[in-house]
Amino acid sequence: MNRRLISVFAFALLVAGLTSFLVYRLIILHVQAPGRQVPKNKLVVAAHELQVGALIHDYDLQQVPWGAPIPEQAVKSIPDAVGRGVVATIYQNEPILERRLAPKGAGAGLAATIPVGKRAVALRVNEVVGLAGFVLPGMRVDVLVAGTAPGTDSNSTGTLCRTVLQDIEVLSAGQKIEKSTDGKPESAQVVNLLVTPDQAEILNLASSETKVQLVLRNPLDNREEPTHGTSIASLFGQSGKPVPVAFRPPMPRPVIAPPVHADPPVTTIEVFSGTKKSEQVFEVPQGKN
Repeated sequence: MNRRLISVFAFALLVAGLTSFLVYRLIILHVQAPGRQVPKNKLVVAAHELQVGALIHDYDLQQVPWGAPIPEQAVKSIPDAVGRGVVATIYQNEPILERRLAPKGAGAGLAATIPVGKRAVALRVNEVVGLAGFVLPGMRVDVLVAGTAPGTDSNSTGTLCRTVLQDIEVLSAGQKIEKSTDGKPESAQVVNLLVTPDQAEILNLASSETKVQLVLRNPLDNREEPTHGTSIASLFGQSGKPVPVAFRPPMPRPVIAPPVHADPPVTTIEVFSGTKKSEQVFEVPQGKN
């Protein structure tokens, strides 16, 4: 009885092995059938995740067979990408594209990610200004400032607030180690904003002279909305405008003319002494009323 079961089991095992071999041969023949090409193209991909600002080395890349159409702007060989900086995060096994790399010679780091004609301005923020960590690279923000405008009466209007920059791209956000007044290291939240040179001047002055607040916005909403600003007085239902003061020109000072002294009337008398002639001038006495 046991010998019979062993024979059946051996026969079943033989049939299963033969079937597997036939299926394997059919698959090989199907793959190598005429008209079906084996992938011959190779594509440069990331061997591991590459962060923004990283400098690419040989060990960061690898070439793999690629059966699909090669993407546009794909790097053709590993030497074409080595030594260039990463301007956008590249994930593992993702093709290396030209638009994700800095130009040759631009180096790595944050500077390589700045487009031509733009500037990166570092803004030190806290959890409130930095929106509790929700400000991330690639997001868009507005910049609000609060302070007292020069030449205004702070007692009547109070602190003024207005939007100075809109639709500003966040280039990077992270921690920066600085030293305190006593020399101890302390962590500070720093946000780098991508701005134009004119906007860089505005942001620098605003961060040093006023209180700055970042406002997060939808990245698809790139319209600049006109704003009117507000003040403490307007929050409490007041006009929020300085009370106008009527201009009164100074009264002209009276000009006092010096006293005029009139010359007294005179009379002239000719005097003859022999052949000589002379003139004598006498004042005519004035009568009193």
